[in-house]
Amino acid sequence: MNDLKILFEPTDEKPYLIIDKPAGLPSAPLFPEDNDNMLSIACKSFPQIQNVIGKKKIEYGLLHRLDTPTAGLILIACKQDFYDYMQDLQQNGQFIKYYHAVCDYIPDNAEKLEGFANAKKIDSDEILDAEKNSIIKAESYFRPYGKNGKEVRPVTEDSGMAALKKIGKKTLYSTDVKILKIKDGKVYVECKISKGFRHQVRCHLAWLGLPVCGDQLYNSNYKNGNDIGAKKNAGNLMFAASRIEFEYPRGDLNSYDRKDTWT
Repeated sequence: MNDLKILFEPTDEKPYLIIDKPAGLPSAPLFPEDNDNMLSIACKSFPQIQNVIGKKKIEYGLLHRLDTPTAGLILIACKQDFYDYMQDLQQNGQFIKYYHAVCDYIPDNAEKLEGFANAKKIDSDEILDAEKNSIIKAESYFRPYGKNGKEVRPVTEDSGMAALKKIGKKTLYSTDVKILKIKDGKVYVECKISKGFRHQVRCHLAWLGLPVCGDQLYNSNYKNGNDIGAKKNAGNLMFAASRIEFEYPRGDLNSYDRKDTWT
């Protein structure tokens, strides 16, 4: 199936497909004739996906997306009842997603990028305390930012009316960040979310002062070209959707792990 790695194929009891999407491949088509994306490739081998009616007609049973530069696990429904079930689970925050990332430690990253409300910095003591595996939480609303809304920015109740008016539906999004280790000046983290917004984890990490290595949108070194070495390696995003967990049927926990090599 081209470059797609299948972690789970649909069965009668569990009618879903789990794919490990490679970095650089879009998750879904932008228009009906677009075939250069993960979903269209998957439909060639699993045509039953196209029998599912999703949020968008051309997205069928796709239950969530990953940004094009992000590698990792994606869940696709192959039957309508499973799709509807997972929609309810997602609304209730019971579809759990984990991400692994290699980050730079740039305490003033948010200030350098601008548009971040009330920068939520992690101090050096928290970084060095990684062995305790304590959870650092970032929580905010989100608003589009920049040219054509290509980026997002966190918004809090203290952000002011102008920013709050841009968030649309007032939904709080939370990212739990666990520092796994520090190696060669880089910070290795695992992030957990139960509800997701576009660029949520990458933006929250940038807000904390832990922008992802290779992130041209949210890492001030890469975006502003302050670091020659960083600029040279820009685009090699060290970020992946590493694990997903959900109950199906209820009471039966399903957990799938990409087993990243970074950590």
